[in-house]
Amino acid sequence: MSAAELRGPLARLLARAPQGAALGLDRTRRALARMGDPQRDLAVVHVGGTNGKGSACAMLEAIARVAGLRTGLYTSPHLCRFAERIRIDGSPIADEPFARALSAALAQADLTFFETLTVAGLVAMREAEVDLAIVEVGLGGRLDATNVIERPAAAAITSIGLDHTALLGADLASIAREKAAIAKPAVPLVLGPLAPEPAAEVELVAAARGAAPIWRVRPGAAAAETTEAAAAQSVHVAAAEGGRVRISGPGGRALVVRPGLEGPHQAGNAAVAAALGWLLGERWPALPGTVAAGLEAVRWPGRLERIPLGAAHVLLDCAHNPQAAQALRHALEGQLAPARTALIFGALSDKAWAEVLGELAPLAETRYYVEPLGALARAGRSCVPPRALQERWPGYALGDVGRTLAQAGAQARAGDTILVTGSIFLVGAVRAALLGLERDEAIPL
Repeated sequence: MSAAELRGPLARLLARAPQGAALGLDRTRRALARMGDPQRDLAVVHVGGTNGKGSACAMLEAIARVAGLRTGLYTSPHLCRFAERIRIDGSPIADEPFARALSAALAQADLTFFETLTVAGLVAMREAEVDLAIVEVGLGGRLDATNVIERPAAAAITSIGLDHTALLGADLASIAREKAAIAKPAVPLVLGPLAPEPAAEVELVAAARGAAPIWRVRPGAAAAETTEAAAAQSVHVAAAEGGRVRISGPGGRALVVRPGLEGPHQAGNAAVAAALGWLLGERWPALPGTVAAGLEAVRWPGRLERIPLGAAHVLLDCAHNPQAAQALRHALEGQLAPARTALIFGALSDKAWAEVLGELAPLAETRYYVEPLGALARAGRSCVPPRALQERWPGYALGDVGRTLAQAGAQARAGDTILVTGSIFLVGAVRAALLGLERDEAIPL
């Protein structure tokens, strides 16, 4: 199949988007069984969480590549092109193997949009003969299509916050139980720096499912643990000078590193990735020695990513829920500390957009509001009208990304920051406009 023939499979994939999200494992299991269960031929690390799971996946993937492993990475959604969702050795999958894998998945007629891409990702990574496949949970965990992975090499949960409450539950405890269900018997599990209530729920579920060992990331420098068992389960992470972080773990493991991803919130994600690298060292002995280099080398577009615009620069961040907005605000008030900030903001209407805007709007001298993309309606979701955003915090509504970027750039002075956030789909649109990138349709699934 030629690369040009990818257009046909993509069009057929897009035709499945109006179905929206449908949680459940049966359709994906049946499809994979008919295709020879490609997931069983892969060594998989399965990563869930409300925020930070994509960053932790990217960090672990960088660690593995530095160690010389051939890697596969499956994440969602995409910023600009569908191929970004399936990465082989750090690069978006090439058109021809993508077309083959997608066509094979599309032959399974009962799959949803996300299930189709999940099957395609597993098929593509098996075809590429990757040594390590890193798979990000799409939504929740228990009933997410990626949870067909029966025996991963390891799993992780980066954070628990309020998001997708209509599907996962209205409180942190309910959401924690859904996400904890990626735990598997006798499979190592790494927990990020979770708050006490969701941490307790995750640990109950993980213990009941037989996950072992369970390592917990704890903020703060390592201290004498109360018990030998606690010392064997704790990974400590603390700030060090110059934007670096100090990570220490069981067995005297320790490193000081400046992660390639900016922001103090990335310290916890770096600790999760480091812990996974250490645990996987039993299978791949080179991994523990490449943790620091991988964390420094990692790149993950749209996460506190800077792009010049005239004398100013644009800061792209995919914060789309209150927890992520708080982390972004802390970064702007601390480590990044821009002199002047303009805000370009857009959000989906089923998000807690008022809380997100409330965290970030006070930091900006000027605000611009746009709809991330009108095409989102084809997946059953809508954007917050700019007028509703203006009613919360005064700002401009210019109608589209191009006009908004042009005005924000014209009004910016040397050294100013133009912050673009509120939706990954807005970030993708702005990134494509700034860098002149080809862009596929944005689908919030």
